[in-house]
Amino acid sequence: MDALIEALAPAMADLSLGRASSPDRVAALVPEQAGFLAAMPGYVPSAGVLMSKLVSLFPRNAGTTLPTHQALIVVCDPDTGEPTALLDGTAITALRTGACSALSARLLARKEATVLAVLGTGVQARSHARAMCRVRPIREIRVAGRDPAKAASVADELSSVLEAEVRATPTYAEALDGADIVAAATHALQPVVRRRWLAPGVHVTSVGYNPAGREIDDATVAEALVCVESRQAALAPFPAGSNDLLMPIRDGVITAGHVHAELGELVVGSQPGRTSPDQITLYKSVGVAVQDAVAAALVVTAARDQSIGEEITLR
Repeated sequence: MDALIEALAPAMADLSLGRASSPDRVAALVPEQAGFLAAMPGYVPSAGVLMSKLVSLFPRNAGTTLPTHQALIVVCDPDTGEPTALLDGTAITALRTGACSALSARLLARKEATVLAVLGTGVQARSHARAMCRVRPIREIRVAGRDPAKAASVADELSSVLEAEVRATPTYAEALDGADIVAAATHALQPVVRRRWLAPGVHVTSVGYNPAGREIDDATVAEALVCVESRQAALAPFPAGSNDLLMPIRDGVITAGHVHAELGELVVGSQPGRTSPDQITLYKSVGVAVQDAVAAALVVTAARDQSIGEEITLR
């Protein structure tokens, strides 16, 4: 996780500076299941990696033995285009998403942030809790979700692997009360992050996605310093963009110019970050291919160094 957080910083800078190639994702819709299959190709020259991810989102898998997000990644030789590796994109998506939210916290959250609210009970909730503890001195973690039993289970699991005090809370509002960092990772139709529940100076990360809903309310978006991975991706139409930004733009609450910065601009210093201790900051993630590319490159390098994996011949 530490290596991934570090590697994402120059990759996001590459994206903002126009050196990386990461076109908006495209998707084939499966309306009868409210799902889709998306393709996300990416090239990051600084990491020497060319790859494409196929990722499916089937929200009705929630509560079954299958995850809502499933993915495969194909890595290709950037000199010849030859396919060189096939990876489990489901695991990589979970890790890289949490790691990039942690990068946003390293760039925007107050250095003394100690209380983390985790909204959601899926793989991203777990990934974000672990990642945030790598960049800030988190001492207390509160977990909230639609199902109190699942929230309690996640809290128990995290308690066994993290040094922080972890507990489940019965409501989102209670989890958010006084939190320094918020990690929202839900399939919410209605906002689970509301301005009246937030403390001054909180840093909010939002990675949840539901084509018919949103995680963050208008008041939070309007007041916060808003940062994204890519303005183009965040403001693109479905299936690439973010309802959390597109809906308030549509309704006249904000304009597209309200998006303050991309993470890469914060990394290189072309845009400032937090300007006061009480400022609310918001990182809205939609997921971009350069994140998958950097993570895949780290995995492939480690696998080769450790002789892990299976050599196969495609015929």
